[in-house]
Amino acid sequence: MAYGGPSMNPPAMSGAVPGSGNIKQVKLERESELRIEVSEEPLSLRVVNGTAEIFGSELPPGNSLTFPPHLKFAVFTWYGATIEIDGVTETDYTADETPMVSYINVHAILDARRRLAKASSSDDPESSQGPRVIVVGPTDSGKSTLTKMLLSWAAKQGWKPTFVDLDVGQGSITIPGSIAATPIEMPLDPVEGFPLDMALVYYYGHAAPGNNVELYKALVKELAQVLERQFVGNPESRAAGMVINTMGWIDGVGYELLLHAIDTFNASVVLVLGQEKLFSMLKDVLKSKSNVDVVKLHKSGGVVARTSKVRQRARNYRIHEYFYGLSKELSPYANTTSFNDLQVFRIGGGPQAPKSALPIGSDPVSNPLRVTPVNMDDRDLLHSVLAVSYAEEPDQIVSSNVSGFVYVTEVDVARKKITFLAPSPGILPSKILVAGSLSWLESLEARR
Repeated sequence: MAYGGPSMNPPAMSGAVPGSGNIKQVKLERESELRIEVSEEPLSLRVVNGTAEIFGSELPPGNSLTFPPHLKFAVFTWYGATIEIDGVTETDYTADETPMVSYINVHAILDARRRLAKASSSDDPESSQGPRVIVVGPTDSGKSTLTKMLLSWAAKQGWKPTFVDLDVGQGSITIPGSIAATPIEMPLDPVEGFPLDMALVYYYGHAAPGNNVELYKALVKELAQVLERQFVGNPESRAAGMVINTMGWIDGVGYELLLHAIDTFNASVVLVLGQEKLFSMLKDVLKSKSNVDVVKLHKSGGVVARTSKVRQRARNYRIHEYFYGLSKELSPYANTTSFNDLQVFRIGGGPQAPKSALPIGSDPVSNPLRVTPVNMDDRDLLHSVLAVSYAEEPDQIVSSNVSGFVYVTEVDVARKKITFLAPSPGILPSKILVAGSLSWLESLEARR
């Protein structure tokens, strides 16, 4: 995304040592892992000897990495390692029963399919298409962790797969409320996560797909079509395929949205984590598609259920990270401008009743894809997170991706001025902003 670049890729915190004096070493046997939850303060970790990885990315031996508060991760070793921790953890323990062997076996099969696609003629769209993997499962089943592993292992082999994030509730690539895609050209940084300098982002504006199902489906379709066009002109990316992360809503409409994503992205591999029922349902409904494999995988024992409060805190942290960086090393810019200099729009005219529920001959009044202007003196704009759209006209908003985000800190109705935080200085790349229901109460802690 062109706008907001400085906050997209904050510098790595390699080498920073909290200096707490709480230093301990943990010896890991082969194919075991150290599961850690960071407490209120940062934690430093290094590999003393042996080899180990986090989210599929190998850790540099001897170098310290510093992890931000509340992060949960596991350090895994294939052959044995000694890990040194400097700092206080919420919890840390070792586990020798993990699903990593089954995960790496999946990677090996995907790698073989990529090689086959690369060797095929680019004139044959079907044979030259690498695996399109979609990871599904209930909330807190380890979907994000598995996608990171598969992407990092693929990048380590020299592939450049495309990562697609459809989970608007948490947001792996950028802030929650968005769906996005980005190429992965190297193993992921264990601390920073996904690169954002080449991300393609669409703003849904809500933390749950149920707020506007039709808009969610429209944006998923728009993203898929753009990626499809990109693959046509890029045989390397086409052969590498994609890995798609999904939301944890798997019942009712959520299940329908999963099927919509599988169909829209032409997924060839469906990895089901943590639920036998979902695996059985998908296996049955997709049995007519001979080119789609549905695979059941066990979730890691390190995955723990999060309360709604914890998930909300994680969303707030992601927004805070966008503007301030992982370790508050960034300083967002405050801008005050006239109401006349900006246009704010919302998408959706409320819930749309199905035609079957209406009188004969009647049409639904509400349009979930309707773009409506927002009065700048609307108090609801205060504390809102707004997307800066690439659309040139309001009717292009639904089909346009966004360049970045701003956070509204003040609405002065008397002076007709609006003040917002932006990650970059200067004029916004567009005067068209998009609002949803996503808001953020910036705490004093964020400004320290």
